[in-house]
Amino acid sequence: MTLDGLLPALSAVAHAFFLVVGVYVYVSLLRQIAARPPNSEPPPLRTFDFPEAMLAGSLALFFLLTLAGSSAQTAPRNLGNRELVLSAFMTIGLLLALAGFLRLRRFDLNSAAGFSKIGFFRTAITGGVLMLMAYPLIFLADIVTQRLLRGTPPRQDIVEMFSQSSTLEQRVLIIVLAVSLAPVAEEFIFRFFMYGVVKRYFGKVAAVVASALLFAAVHGHLPSFAPLFVLGSCFAIAYEWSGSILVPMTMHALFNATTLTALAFPELVQ
Repeated sequence: MTLDGLLPALSAVAHAFFLVVGVYVYVSLLRQIAARPPNSEPPPLRTFDFPEAMLAGSLALFFLLTLAGSSAQTAPRNLGNRELVLSAFMTIGLLLALAGFLRLRRFDLNSAAGFSKIGFFRTAITGGVLMLMAYPLIFLADIVTQRLLRGTPPRQDIVEMFSQSSTLEQRVLIIVLAVSLAPVAEEFIFRFFMYGVVKRYFGKVAAVVASALLFAAVHGHLPSFAPLFVLGSCFAIAYEWSGSILVPMTMHALFNATTLTALAFPELVQ
């Protein structure tokens, strides 16, 4: 075998090994979660109840109606700095409103979301390792999607905007929103709140699927639906296994940072 033929073969073996390791890690997490005794942890001071279920249903309906409205627009959206800032303010407002509602309901968010359950370095290491192991699963979903769509699908609006941006100001704004605001807000809403409510009434499996489906749907990009569903599922499994919302927040921030790095330096990152 020539060198030109050997390198692709070695690359294929490496990718297959990486995929097997990723599947093994997440299957192991699921097995550990399933093997936990029902009363292995102290019960929370408050549990999600009917008011939280009503709010979760209203939020899900709001997201889906917003998605339907944006999908009905035939003209492409013209994203700019103004739209990005407005979206950021809306996201912050929604996050503060949800946190305020839970505080009024006398939830101890620090305890309920596990903010202080594990330390900074353990959170960073755990999030980094679990994100690395999630990548082969995401890549597999992306490859299957491309095969089904028969070609390379169009990219998300925000990704296209970042790639074509010619100003440093706009790129810095996108980086700040994608690496700091989006992971905090989306993980608090989808993993802590939505996942927690569905888990309370329908169990862990339904909670993983429902939160991941909604997470993938609200991005409004059909070619990315399967990879985002896998990504959201990995976030939910990591949250359930670790007991701290900081772990999926870290994973989310790392994923967005890696994606933007690949877009900014395409000659260095394949």
